[in-house]
Amino acid sequence: MNVQAAETTPERPADIAMTVVLTMRQMGVLGTPRNYEIYYEALNGSNPELSLELASLGLRPKQQELDRIGEKHFAHHHDHGVVDGARDTITRQLDAITSILVSERIYLEKYGRILGQAADGLNSRHMITQEIVQKIVDVMAVATRSTIDHGRQAVSSLDDTSAELESVKSKLEEYKRLAETDPLTQIWNRRAFDRQISRIFDTRQGVMFNALVLADIDCFKDINDRYGHPVGDKIIQLIGGILQSSCGPEMFVARTGGEEFALIIEGASVERTMAFADQLRAEIAETPFTNSQTRVSYEPITISMGVCMASDADGPEDLYAKADRALYRSKINGRNQVTLHRPTPERRSKDWMLYSRD
Repeated sequence: MNVQAAETTPERPADIAMTVVLTMRQMGVLGTPRNYEIYYEALNGSNPELSLELASLGLRPKQQELDRIGEKHFAHHHDHGVVDGARDTITRQLDAITSILVSERIYLEKYGRILGQAADGLNSRHMITQEIVQKIVDVMAVATRSTIDHGRQAVSSLDDTSAELESVKSKLEEYKRLAETDPLTQIWNRRAFDRQISRIFDTRQGVMFNALVLADIDCFKDINDRYGHPVGDKIIQLIGGILQSSCGPEMFVARTGGEEFALIIEGASVERTMAFADQLRAEIAETPFTNSQTRVSYEPITISMGVCMASDADGPEDLYAKADRALYRSKINGRNQVTLHRPTPERRSKDWMLYSRD
């Protein structure tokens, strides 16, 4: 099958996003995007196994228990063997480097003693004969050659060890890239998104100049039911490619699960953010999605979007929840549109006072 650049889940129940937030607060659960995802899936009933596992944790689940559920049901590439193997290699090679340097120090100290003895011999008040001088020269020549040879071996060993450490470093970097890459679309995944959205609130500048955009393919279940999951996967790939190419490398684009994507836009006003989001929406709506072999058209393919400025949220989980509620409003108002979360007047006043201080 070759689908060319051709929503979403069935309609959401009454504002489940707010239910998720309230439930997490009542149970004392840390409001991270990953925890939000766990409770969202559990409360909307789409993952019965996860729901049962979460219920078994009781009314006060521990974060370690939630992390285990998150790794099992959402995270990709949890191959701890890669990290453990790299750690063992690094430890072994560092021990080897230490051994090489210690050995080289011993050789240099020995050579230094020979130099000192030779100097003492030459400075002796006793008669220095040609024979004595020759013996000193011979001893120095042997010691010097031995020290040089040992130094060359040490350098060679250090080069080999450094090369292996560099190889381990490359493997770890590749592991990190894979661990944060969505295997279907090759853009950032939910794990990378969790990290990125948390960073927004590390600085006042991040809060003032970032926005979160959530995008969801409209009537996607109907697409899967009618054409099959391979077609659905291809459409997800194509839309992920459109988002990535339109946003460019300076913007953060992730597939956060299923048919949902997230964009973090930095340094843009509310007006520019909304205009850019609507431009993406229009581009996807105008893109033909057809099978190049059968000429079957899968149109119309559209997306709905929800936008929230970071300055209108209290933290990562609040930012995500508000953008998600804005996305939900786009859905119930007809789909194929962009909705902005609008804070209350009290919130705007509070934010202006908070972020205008020096």
